[in-house]
Amino acid sequence: MRTSAFFIAPTLAFSALALAAGPASADDGAASYSAVLAPVNNSGTSGQVMIHLAGDQATISMSVAGAPSTLMGMPYMHAQHIHIGGQGVCAGPAADADGDGVVSSLEGLPFEGPVGTSLTVEGDTSPASGAAAHLFPAGGAYDYSRTITLDAATIGAIQAGNAVAQVHGADPSLLSAAAQQKVNPMNPALPFATDVPIACGSVVASQMSGPLPRGGADTGVEGAQAVPETHSPLAAAGLLLLAAGATAGTALGWRRQF
Repeated sequence: MRTSAFFIAPTLAFSALALAAGPASADDGAASYSAVLAPVNNSGTSGQVMIHLAGDQATISMSVAGAPSTLMGMPYMHAQHIHIGGQGVCAGPAADADGDGVVSSLEGLPFEGPVGTSLTVEGDTSPASGAAAHLFPAGGAYDYSRTITLDAATIGAIQAGNAVAQVHGADPSLLSAAAQQKVNPMNPALPFATDVPIACGSVVASQMSGPLPRGGADTGVEGAQAVPETHSPLAAAGLLLLAAGATAGTALGWRRQF
């Protein structure tokens, strides 16, 4: 997977601003934080995140590029989260404890911590929706923006510099044979590739404020492949047929997800 030249320059400029010493704050106590998403697990996926926090309300803008666009013939929905309670850093290759060539979410847990907030396009944002595939953006490149309520633990982690932004969903064909035989530990009905982190970055205080220049509409996604009526029975049936190449148990799991 490749990252386009179009995406490189904005990311470099964003990096310089994101690493500035202090957060952009207003008189009401609002502050801004950011993360530069770097490729992990040899994904080639990269991106950027901006978080504008005012009280418990967070407007989160993301721009992602170089992600796998399809999975089993369907638009690939990429789980994305804010992880908290670890060391506030992204796990490196040395964290691959089982030697399958992939640093999974579980192997990265001591570094990134568990899911604090699920960055869904609609509905629930709790850790319980961490693997709810139908609630995440789809496609190889997309912009995401949504205003959500954060819990005290996530707010505290962001303010303390102990939060990590992460995108999941690797290309199964790029995984080792051993990794391809596994399932998603958060949702065994899904293949292991859907859990594999592909881009990660520590959330730091930023002098930027407001949405990213390429940000999408609030509570929506731009630039991603359209996934029309994914909550409808007809769409669920179509997704089930497209997943026919998988095992019967996995196919049924996809149907439950959509």
